[in-house]
Amino acid sequence: MNVLKPHLQTTIWTLLRAGNSQREIERRTGISRHTIRDYAKRFAAQADPPQGSNCPGVATGSDADPPGQTAPPRPPASPQGAASAASLCEPHRAFIEAQLRLGRNAMAIYQELVDEHGFEGRYNSVKRFVARLRVREPEQFDRLSFAPGEEMQVDYGEGAPTLVPGTDRYRKPRLFVATLRYSRRSFRRVVWKSSQQVWAELHEQAWRYFGGSCRYVVLDNLKEGVIKPDLYEPELNSVYAATLAHYEVVADPARVRDPNRKGSVENAIGHTQGTALKGKRFQSLQEQNEHLEHWETKWAAPRIHGAERRQVQAMFEEERA
Repeated sequence: MNVLKPHLQTTIWTLLRAGNSQREIERRTGISRHTIRDYAKRFAAQADPPQGSNCPGVATGSDADPPGQTAPPRPPASPQGAASAASLCEPHRAFIEAQLRLGRNAMAIYQELVDEHGFEGRYNSVKRFVARLRVREPEQFDRLSFAPGEEMQVDYGEGAPTLVPGTDRYRKPRLFVATLRYSRRSFRRVVWKSSQQVWAELHEQAWRYFGGSCRYVVLDNLKEGVIKPDLYEPELNSVYAATLAHYEVVADPARVRDPNRKGSVENAIGHTQGTALKGKRFQSLQEQNEHLEHWETKWAAPRIHGAERRQVQAMFEEERA
């Protein structure tokens, strides 16, 4: 049997006497259950607590509870005690929440509380209060609504590993996804390379698949579509601009580093990668495209959309016209 230090022996004795199982004592102390079992047998034979412990707060000898009695339970700690004691910021909650919505950090809020609100606490009080508010209040976004046929969102992602023709290597192709914003019905195709012409052809294939074009298309600022990003007058490449003009569609590039503007297609790409393509390998692009079209028709289109609480295919039938 491993010989433990006196204070550890006292800890085991106290926990056993309180009715804890050997497994629970092992979890709390890190001492092997075999060692705990050996000491339990030893304590049962001695019928006395281990001697020589200087561990404060543990009753030994004459200070221990009489046989058959246990110490009265401690009153439960107040869950609001610590928070209320440290929450000098509570009277200023509305102001702090407003500043957080503006994106200000804890130091800026603390400085303004001192200068304009006579705050007498320390910076750490504000820092802790701000951390609690940020945990409970996630970032919020406005939810946009669109008419049927009004908007389509497009983007590239990564497809599943596919055999490169003429080799024994597998490589991930580019996954093009076009999602109608009203119904969330999607068109998916994988290609090896992208170019201005391929980008325009993929749009044409999407509109043929849907049975018509939309009023405007939201895209990322990739070079196949946008030569020069600009908030008001982005410069499109000539092939893409001509394609959109032919179908009477207006391009609406998202702002740089603002993926939430095209959140529907971002979610569609993640849904495709995580459900339709996860763990898959294909022998050709054609095989992967056939799999994607089958999955869209059988599983993705009939699903009930989480936000709308309606079937995607039913909404697409409204949008088809």
